[in-house]
Amino acid sequence: MRSGAKVAVVGGAFVLVAGGIGYGAYSMLGDTGDGGGGTQSASESSKVKTGPPSAEEITETSKGFFDAWAAGDASAAALLTNNEAGAEPVLASYGEDAHIGEVKIAPGPAVGTKVPYTVKATISYEGKSKPLSYASELTVVRGLTTGKALVDWAPTVVHPQLTEGATLKTGESSTPAIEAVDRNGTVLTKEKYPSLGPILDTLRQKYGETSGGSAGIETWIEPADESQPDVNLVTLSKGKPGKVQTTLDAGAQAAAERAVKKFAQASVVAVKPSTGAIRAVANNPVTEFNVALQGKQAPGSTLKIMTAALLLEKGLVTANGAAECPKDVMYQTRSFHNLDHFDLPDGSTFTQSFAQSCNTAFIKLIDNTKDDAALPKIAKDVFGIGLDWKTGVVTTDGSVPEEVGGEAAAQYIGQGTVQMNVLNMASITATARTGTFRQPIIVPQSLDDRELATASRSLPASVVQQLNAMMRATAAWGTGAKAMGSVGGDKGAKTGSAEVGGQDTSNSWFTGFSNDLAAAAVVQSGGHGGDAAGPVVAEVLQAGG
Repeated sequence: MRSGAKVAVVGGAFVLVAGGIGYGAYSMLGDTGDGGGGTQSASESSKVKTGPPSAEEITETSKGFFDAWAAGDASAAALLTNNEAGAEPVLASYGEDAHIGEVKIAPGPAVGTKVPYTVKATISYEGKSKPLSYASELTVVRGLTTGKALVDWAPTVVHPQLTEGATLKTGESSTPAIEAVDRNGTVLTKEKYPSLGPILDTLRQKYGETSGGSAGIETWIEPADESQPDVNLVTLSKGKPGKVQTTLDAGAQAAAERAVKKFAQASVVAVKPSTGAIRAVANNPVTEFNVALQGKQAPGSTLKIMTAALLLEKGLVTANGAAECPKDVMYQTRSFHNLDHFDLPDGSTFTQSFAQSCNTAFIKLIDNTKDDAALPKIAKDVFGIGLDWKTGVVTTDGSVPEEVGGEAAAQYIGQGTVQMNVLNMASITATARTGTFRQPIIVPQSLDDRELATASRSLPASVVQQLNAMMRATAAWGTGAKAMGSVGGDKGAKTGSAEVGGQDTSNSWFTGFSNDLAAAAVVQSGGHGGDAAGPVVAEVLQAGG
């Protein structure tokens, strides 16, 4: 991934933190990877301690580890962990490969057996230097056989973003940096748009060499999996970044970033229905695994957009035709009910059932399809689900597996084995808006001439008209009315609450459109779709609609 060669340790780069036990004394205190090493006499063996480490042991062990690490003595620091063999090469590479010196570690008050700390250091390479600072934490445990208090080894002890098998490196990058811009030429950075960090790293890996830039000097994390992008930590010398055009919109992206931060776990994506262009992607928290693009969850009643398209196309119901909505309904020995067991009066229309998210109205019509595979078929043939999308970054295309009986019925209301992420649901809404699937993209197809996925057919115009009318009703007076009240333009919506095993509260799903922009969001354990995910979608639609 990178071409920078290893260079000898810069002499005198590490500085011993003042105070505490000298790091040179630690070799007699060590333990091995399984907590069973070290030389002990018979009398020592009989005095092996058990139970959680004491506060004094936690302080002494962590301080000893910090002092040895800061002094550049990887061997001494590794001896104070419960995995000497795993810890030593990582600690050694901190100075040898990453050229990090002048290390000062400031521990905070221990919380139980966990010790938080901040690291301040300097990266020096070929006359270039930059400060490095970050926070992490370690845990002190009891050695399994020696009974000594030891640092529970994990790569995150050295850096919070360091994973198993990954290495810290400093040198000349083999892939030039990129300057990613939005559709209007606005520069997109991970500092201003944190959710774009993993995406920008991927775009650099894929398009950096062909974007017209030149290599710089950087400190990065090189993953063990070569297919994953490097994670750039510090740029010592920029070189010349290459320019990469994206389909993103800076205004919509900023709104998406703000919206998801209001919840502990939330994701949102916005897509332009007429082209498939992705306008915004945001997650909170931000992780290397992009939940918005790669997640797999039951989407709840937002999938009724697809189910309604199926029922309308088969002529089993019309938007203004009557549709029964009882409190409960049985399908092949499996019982289904509406939220709080509500029902709608006789003579209510299918639009009313859609707008009020009546589960039983959909379940009652399943028998009439005479095909358990009808939903998986329309998912692929019309909505492009599972067609191996080539967006420009790694994405998951969603899944509606073929099922029978009660499991097939659960799929009609977005439960069971249906798996989606907010990119998939934004795309489904976009397809319903125009009637034609346009594969979402985050960089233009012209950038690499990749083959985009195409669905085998479009929806009939009458079905598109009815779907849009039903979604408008949901936004005007149905379950999405409160969330969509602030959104202007031609607007529609669908709410969803996905029940997930082990959770006391449902996941909140919401998808909607305003003019030529569709967006979908999920808030983990957010409850009803209109309450949590709805405002997230509304904020993005307001910014980009």
